[in-house]
Amino acid sequence: MNRLLTTRCVLPLTILAVACGNGEQSKSIVITNSLGVERQELVAVPYAAFVDAFGSDSVFKVVDEASGTEIPYQLETKGTSAPQNVLLYVSVPASGDAVLVVEKSAPNPTVSKAYARYVPERYDDFAWENNVVAFRMYGKALEGRPDDAQGIDLWSKRTSDLVVDKWYAHGDYHTDHGEGMDYYSVGMTLGAGDIAPFHDGEVIYSKHYRVHEVLDNGPLRTTFRLDYEPWNVGGKTVSVSKLYTLDAGSQLNRVEVTYAIDGDGTLPVAVGISRRAGEGRLLQEQGSGILGYWEPEQGEYGITGVGVLLDDGQFDHYVDQPTQYLALLTATDGEPITYYNGGAWNKAGKITSSEAWFAYVRGFKERHVAPLNVEIK
Repeated sequence: MNRLLTTRCVLPLTILAVACGNGEQSKSIVITNSLGVERQELVAVPYAAFVDAFGSDSVFKVVDEASGTEIPYQLETKGTSAPQNVLLYVSVPASGDAVLVVEKSAPNPTVSKAYARYVPERYDDFAWENNVVAFRMYGKALEGRPDDAQGIDLWSKRTSDLVVDKWYAHGDYHTDHGEGMDYYSVGMTLGAGDIAPFHDGEVIYSKHYRVHEVLDNGPLRTTFRLDYEPWNVGGKTVSVSKLYTLDAGSQLNRVEVTYAIDGDGTLPVAVGISRRAGEGRLLQEQGSGILGYWEPEQGEYGITGVGVLLDDGQFDHYVDQPTQYLALLTATDGEPITYYNGGAWNKAGKITSSEAWFAYVRGFKERHVAPLNVEIK
């Protein structure tokens, strides 16, 4: 289901207008790509800098100067009452730049490419998606049921439409009706890249999330937080908060995890991927902080690739268990761990081999290390 949204926003009256002098029209946003590959992704312009350069008009359009193509944008609030960033969904050529100009006219409607919601009608699920992939986290009402599970579930899509509401409405999302399906099996594992404490050789799972908060909900980025109640890990009381961000076009979430840990304030934790019977392909690059898995083919369902990578640094080591692959690191009380997780389905037609999936994960890390440079000139 497509959600046609406009990016118009009534701005707070407390924002002061900037006088529109003759120099304003000459200002532009220049986005530079230092890598030798074309890139299409979201970039953020701090809202205060945007207002300073282009004024505080609530209606505006952003256009690529060279092609005349309109650039979709979103005013990101980060859960506050006022915009914090202008998010721009840009295409930038390899080793080149894109020059964007701001026009004082109404933007065209934007098709939403990112969405999240609490799903009380399905045992307190929390589900989220973009135009290429979808996920869900299990909720409190599932606890104790025979079909209870632990980690992140991955939904396989082969449509750019948003499907979460539609699939939950008809309930038959374990069957592919042409848009994709949920065939990924999580069970008592971390699924598609969840994180949990690791003690005495075992993953120590929490109960399911207790509190959810959506901070931004499309059309180009969705961000939400899940909070968990305290539990005991090797004699320590531990609680955790997880902040998820999913951008349009990305196969991977950004996850910022913050543990509260009593005692000495440190805790071994594991990021994990469900393991399948049969021969798959495994990518373990400790120095780069990467764990990737291309599953063996699951009959008529196809093949799923799953990956995780650290924002910075490297994993302490890897542990291969019968039901999952784990990448270990150390959490410190109150200090966020940032990593990325997600997956791809071969039947979507975009990433169809282990080589292509591992190249995507490595390329994602390369793009993260060399982000697009954004300047107002």
